[in-house]
Amino acid sequence: MTLEESRLTRTVHSTGAAGRTGTAGRTHVTSTSTSTAYGTGRSRRGRALVRAAVWGANAWRTAGSGISAAADWAGATIRPAGALVASAATAGLLLGMLFGWVEWMVAGAASLVLVVAAIPFLFGARSYDVDLTLTHERVVAGDDVAGEIVVRNDGHRLSLPGRIDIPVGAGLVEFGVPLLRPGHSISQPLDIPGLRRGIVTVGPATTVRSDPIGLLRREHAFEDVHQVFVHPRTTALPSTSAGLIRDLEGNPTRRLVDADMSFHAIREYAPGDSRRQIHWKSTAKTGRLMVRQYEESRRSRMAVVLGVAEAEYADADEFELAVSCAASLGLRAVHDARDVQIVVGSEIPRVVRGRLRAIRHIPAPAPRPMLDGFSGVDLLESTMPVGEVCRLTAESGERLSIAFVVVGSRVPLTRLQQAALAFPGDTEVVGLICDERAHPRMQPVSGMTVLTVGTLEDLAGLLLRGATS
Repeated sequence: MTLEESRLTRTVHSTGAAGRTGTAGRTHVTSTSTSTAYGTGRSRRGRALVRAAVWGANAWRTAGSGISAAADWAGATIRPAGALVASAATAGLLLGMLFGWVEWMVAGAASLVLVVAAIPFLFGARSYDVDLTLTHERVVAGDDVAGEIVVRNDGHRLSLPGRIDIPVGAGLVEFGVPLLRPGHSISQPLDIPGLRRGIVTVGPATTVRSDPIGLLRREHAFEDVHQVFVHPRTTALPSTSAGLIRDLEGNPTRRLVDADMSFHAIREYAPGDSRRQIHWKSTAKTGRLMVRQYEESRRSRMAVVLGVAEAEYADADEFELAVSCAASLGLRAVHDARDVQIVVGSEIPRVVRGRLRAIRHIPAPAPRPMLDGFSGVDLLESTMPVGEVCRLTAESGERLSIAFVVVGSRVPLTRLQQAALAFPGDTEVVGLICDERAHPRMQPVSGMTVLTVGTLEDLAGLLLRGATS
């Protein structure tokens, strides 16, 4: 083979290889394009599936909300008798048409007529404008509460007769509303009989639409709500400037201080003493610095501790007597401008009972907020005994001049003495036992005075006896 033929052969092979290479490259490019198109189609289907899933979730959520709202409306509108009649209408018509039972069809049709005839009575429930007013929002236990309710038809159509319910605590006051033309109103007096001590919620006024048979019912509550503070009964007590509740303002105590009003003695100067207290005449005589020493004078500070544990009282009436006695003592102290703190036990969860101590202070800056606080005091099943309340009172407050401990008849004298030991020795402690079956008496017991009252009026007499004894 010649040199030229060899070159020609290599050229042909090279060209063939190049052609195959180009073909292979073109084939590869074609294959890549096909794969990209397949991936694009798959992603489109995925996005369509995602959109369908999102739409389905939204539709399901909307349907669920609609079903829930319909169920709530049905539960609030359809009464048990209405549900029974609606079930009878559905069952009667279905069974009558399926099996040809005429009696069932008549019963179903009659039930359906009753349901349809009850619907018009629901119209106009929101056409009323109700104004509820009370003459007093603070009364004493046992007093009546007077007020007025004004109902006006603010709609453009005739308002059918209806009813207005006004919740009063756990009770209910009903008013019948006659036929009202547009723009017309009617007013009726509201008389709430004697209430027990507490915080009573009056309102909201609720318009009630119902058919004569009681199948359907529609209500609309207004926002006008009143809180009535029912204060405990109190009695007038002697002034705290005499008797058991002594005024210690300006009177010296046994505690010695460096500066006060009551002079006690002269002692030698010690580092830290004020130079203003140096007694120069004694200093000149002794040749050493001498300073004055005084007895501390303390303003009288009074505490009223009220036990609220359910186990410490025979019944609820005995607890009300205790609340009235504590409120009377606090009211007398406020009127005499005394520093007084009123302490009651606080509710403690059962899971931490025995490991947690808590008390509650009733504000006593003035008679009204103090009596409002007493309105919210209740018997508690899970709380500290009165001895622990006294201990926390002594630890958390300032030094007290006198402390009243008000308890029920189920607290023995030994526990009352233990409660008195929680206070400092210079604090006068008076135990007040409320027992409606006992005669009023006063007795000294181990450094403290114990008063027993059967009625609220006994308290004033016992305090006067202590003032003259």
